[in-house]
Amino acid sequence: MVSNQILQSTIDGLTSITQKELTVLEPEGDLLATTESSKAAREIVLPGDFEDGAVVDGHQLFSVSAGGDVEYILAVKGTDEASASVGRIAVFQLQGLMVAYKERYDKDNFVKNLLLDNLLLVDIYMRAKKLHIDNNVARVIYLIESDNDKDVNDSVIDIIRGIYPTKNRDFITAIDERNIILVKDVTADTSRIALEKTAMTISDMLSAEAMGRVRIALGSVVTDLKDISRSYKEAKIALEVGKIFYEDKGVINYNRLGIGRLIYQLPMSLCKMYIEEIFKDVKVEDFDEETLNTVSKFFENSLNISETSRQLYIHRNTLVYRLDKLQKNTGLDVRTFDDAIIFKIALMVAKYMDYMESNGFR
Repeated sequence: MVSNQILQSTIDGLTSITQKELTVLEPEGDLLATTESSKAAREIVLPGDFEDGAVVDGHQLFSVSAGGDVEYILAVKGTDEASASVGRIAVFQLQGLMVAYKERYDKDNFVKNLLLDNLLLVDIYMRAKKLHIDNNVARVIYLIESDNDKDVNDSVIDIIRGIYPTKNRDFITAIDERNIILVKDVTADTSRIALEKTAMTISDMLSAEAMGRVRIALGSVVTDLKDISRSYKEAKIALEVGKIFYEDKGVINYNRLGIGRLIYQLPMSLCKMYIEEIFKDVKVEDFDEETLNTVSKFFENSLNISETSRQLYIHRNTLVYRLDKLQKNTGLDVRTFDDAIIFKIALMVAKYMDYMESNGFR
């Protein structure tokens, strides 16, 4: 269904050209858009049955249909032949608008079913041909998650369409109230940096429009329509892994998940076994925030004590004391590479377990 805003804009344009007042009603008589006063338009009473050109209350009526069903009733103020001609032109314009919207709706449905893997292989290519969607085109999935409500998500879709207005091989759809999908046309050899730059462009644009914080995950580049669902599943995994291990990142690439991807695929039983082996009687929640922040900064600085103490604004001996204390509690000296790796992985595993347990997976 064409939005009331688009209907209003269309008849405003037609009225400015023809100087004829136009009103669009639902078949039941409810007012949708008008260039007359609302009061005058609401006084138009539709007869139970009429032929195009029928005159009611000084207006000529015309039915606007698509696919055989009457979608709208157009009322043109005036009873002369000029008004009738304007009515026929307006009907033609509105029908073209409806066909375009219906095609976009059909494409949107097709893309959603494609993403969710709801189509048989033969149906994919047959429907794509009918909808004039090319098959052998390199595409990548961008999964955009917003914490905002649906009304804002609609605005997000409009903003993204504004960024890529001329691309007829890009598709934008909303999977649910929080997730928006951009199926982006790319070249098969598009670099990882270029793909992530596109995500950053979208993120910056949405931030500039005060849409709040969004996370953008992307899957692999695929060259066949049937593989789009795979790229979507990869983007979903990337988004999930990003929430667990890379909270500070706004853009997460499936092909750059690092060790987070490995940990995400571990069964909970193996994770518990690993944590018990590394920490024994010590619990991860027993580590105070100061210790965890110290170790995190120490890792960021490649185990460099001088640089870490400088960035934490503490004396070198204070840092050494904290690391000695950690070694006493865990048996791990994170100043050595091997123990630092073990401790880093253990913290990531513990974080993964907390996330899974908080979401009902045990």
